[in-house]
Amino acid sequence: MSIRAVVWDVDDTLFDYTTADREGMRAHLVAEGLLAGYGSAEETLVRWRQITDRQWARFSAGEVDFVTQRRDRIREFLGRPELTEAEADEWFQRYVTHYEAAWSLFPDVLPVLDALAGSHRHAVLSNSSLTVQDRKLRVLGVHARFEAILCAAELGVSKPEPAAFLAACDALALTPSEVAYVGDHPEIDGRGAADAGLLSVWIDRGGVYATVDPPQGPRRIASLSELPALLGADTRFGAPSTFG
Repeated sequence: MSIRAVVWDVDDTLFDYTTADREGMRAHLVAEGLLAGYGSAEETLVRWRQITDRQWARFSAGEVDFVTQRRDRIREFLGRPELTEAEADEWFQRYVTHYEAAWSLFPDVLPVLDALAGSHRHAVLSNSSLTVQDRKLRVLGVHARFEAILCAAELGVSKPEPAAFLAACDALALTPSEVAYVGDHPEIDGRGAADAGLLSVWIDRGGVYATVDPPQGPRRIASLSELPALLGADTRFGAPSTFG
């Protein structure tokens, strides 16, 4: 059965989250007078991401809600467990100001969305919240490209659980065999989508997962420019895609 729709991850797939997070955190720590106490910006980012992963695992396991994991992430990062909810929220909002200033799409995103606009439907499935990703996609100017935007916080289930991917298929009224999923994480996105029966595409941009052996199932690409050929898509000009 041919692929009729593409469901997309957002962070580090469409949106350059790693760069925005790094630059935003650096600017935030400078503004807060904290950079000297946390080592280099790169070391700080690694610690921030490790804490984020730990707290997100608690959310994925249903131990805490989305906002609580974010507040606990800040408390752990600052080493201040006594921080009130209001203080944690205020700290995060100050960080967000710097983070959003660095927002950008990867350069291969708009060309591939344009190339597939006439041949495939599009949706988003993210392990985040709709409040976060809806606004992000609007600011980045691509919100209207997607028929549906689904996020773990509202779904009550997160990737790599098959139910998350199947919810995206249901939102499009398509079977998994008619849907491709594109994401940057080899296990959460790549294996998860494959196990759910979707055509799984792992976009490996040479980041933190570059040295990971690809799991069984996903198709591995280095640029989104390879996607139309992988999907067997025709471009809007009526000729087979030459991407890849």
